[in-house]
Amino acid sequence: MAALQFQLKANDTGSNARAGLITTDHGVIETPIFMPVGTVGSVKAVSQQQLVKDVQAQIILGNTYHLYLRPGLEVLEAAGGLHQFNGWHKPILTDSGGYQVFSLSGTRKIKEEGVIFQSHIDGSRHLFSPEKVMDIQRTIGGDIIMAFDECPPGGSEYSYAKTSMELTHRWLDRCVNQFTNTADKYGYTQNLFPIVQGGVHHDLRKASCEYIGSKNATGNAIGGLSVGEPIETMYEICALCCEYLPKDKPRYLMGVGTPWNILEGIAMGVDMFDCVMPTRNGRNAMLFTSKGVINIDNKKWEKDFSVLDDGIDCEVSNYYSKAYLRHLMKSKEYLGLTIASIHNLAFYLWLVKQARIHILQGDFSSWKEEMVVRLQQKV
Repeated sequence: MAALQFQLKANDTGSNARAGLITTDHGVIETPIFMPVGTVGSVKAVSQQQLVKDVQAQIILGNTYHLYLRPGLEVLEAAGGLHQFNGWHKPILTDSGGYQVFSLSGTRKIKEEGVIFQSHIDGSRHLFSPEKVMDIQRTIGGDIIMAFDECPPGGSEYSYAKTSMELTHRWLDRCVNQFTNTADKYGYTQNLFPIVQGGVHHDLRKASCEYIGSKNATGNAIGGLSVGEPIETMYEICALCCEYLPKDKPRYLMGVGTPWNILEGIAMGVDMFDCVMPTRNGRNAMLFTSKGVINIDNKKWEKDFSVLDDGIDCEVSNYYSKAYLRHLMKSKEYLGLTIASIHNLAFYLWLVKQARIHILQGDFSSWKEEMVVRLQQKV
């Protein structure tokens, strides 16, 4: 058992991009990395075997809010934690449930103690405090567990963003205290990542980065972006956070985003990403490919028997044709959702792997500029 280690392998000369290795008790993660989102202990429409073989995922996410409500902590503890319960034996990151709780704006109440909310399943009332969220994530069994924060809406006024950030910092102190005074579960080390907040306000973000950095955690996250603010603002704030967060710890940009968002984030110095976009958009007929974006519903693909994407390393993408996937989607066959989800996830993992290769080769910046344009094309 050992705390998470981060080793820098290379820095890009033309940007702040970097390649590294994150070592956890459940395995090594090559950065930059994209993490598929497995909200309720599964990545929608994709099996764990497919995540390993086809997607080549190295780490996945679980969600505290959803797993706490169902199947519940009693089941997860009896199973020996989420790794044993769902059969995923690589690293897992659990988010704190804060974003889900705060999105329940009509049925939750924020207090100093924590957040009282109603379950979306049965309407029952629950309290998430920083201490309770630490205990819940210990029981779920993430290798990386996230601090409990308040995620203010995009474009929040300065006074609200400041009050919210200060509450997040007080909650972080309580998270750290509870985390420090409780033991790891299931025989491996669990690691706490704090989350930077501060809305779109530069001085607040700088202050939050410095406060979070002072905790000397094994990694740090940038939260509260891609929540409605303009894309240029998101990039500005992300770059600023990367400037002030510790250089020797992994940086995780939460909930972002498109393939081109990810490449821009990598250029700023972000190491870890997650987003529901590849699976959600895939289920709605949008495919991300190495040549651009495809709407597989379009009639133009009806007799296109070429494979989904021969430019990436994925057996599923290299095997099924566009015409066949369109047919499955039109027929509302579940297999279509699986193929589209596997393809999009495999594309995201291929993309960050390519980014890593180009960082190590020293030509990331020129490659990134070309890819950002190509990937946004409508095919």
